[in-house]
Amino acid sequence: MTEHTDGNSIVVGVDGSEPSMAALRWAAEQATTLHTDLVAVHAWEPAANGHAPYAPAPAGPTPAQERERAAQILAATVREALGPRSGDAVLRVVAEGPPARVLLQQARGALLLALGRKAHGNFGLPSVGPVGRECLRHATVPVVTVPIGDRSQESVEAVNSPSLTGSRAP
Repeated sequence: MTEHTDGNSIVVGVDGSEPSMAALRWAAEQATTLHTDLVAVHAWEPAANGHAPYAPAPAGPTPAQERERAAQILAATVREALGPRSGDAVLRVVAEGPPARVLLQQARGALLLALGRKAHGNFGLPSVGPVGRECLRHATVPVVTVPIGDRSQESVEAVNSPSLTGSRAP
C-alpha cells in the first residue's frame, strides 16, 4: 500500500454509498479548482468465516475474489459519481485493512481527506459514522465531511484557504 505524501492530492474515502459519492463529486471539483491529484480509496477486509478453527473451511470467496469485488465497487462508484469519462483523472487505490486505518495512511501528507456523511443524524446533528469519527480524531491533515446534497444545487465553491493552496495560483 503506498501513501500519498506529496502534499498535492485530495484523498477521498469511497465505499459505494451515496454519501461517499457526494464526497467524491465534491473532492473532484476541489481537485480541479486547486490543480491537485484526486485519490479515491476503497478499503476492504477479508470476510471472517465465524467457524471454529477445527471446522472445515466454508466455500466462500477467496481473498483474491474479495479484492476484485472491492476494485469493482470502487470503479463503479467512480463511474456513477463522476461519469464514464473520469478515466485517468482519478487515481484509484484498493487496500486491505480497516477503513479508518487505510484512509489515514493514504491521506498522510495529502492536502486533505474528504469523507461522505448523511445530512443529519439524531437531534439534527451531523451524522458522522465510526470511520469518520476515527479519521477526525487521528488525521494529520484537514478532514472534510461532505453531506449528501441536492445534485441540482450550484456547485460548492472551492476551498480557498492559504493553508491549503500554499503559493499555487488557482
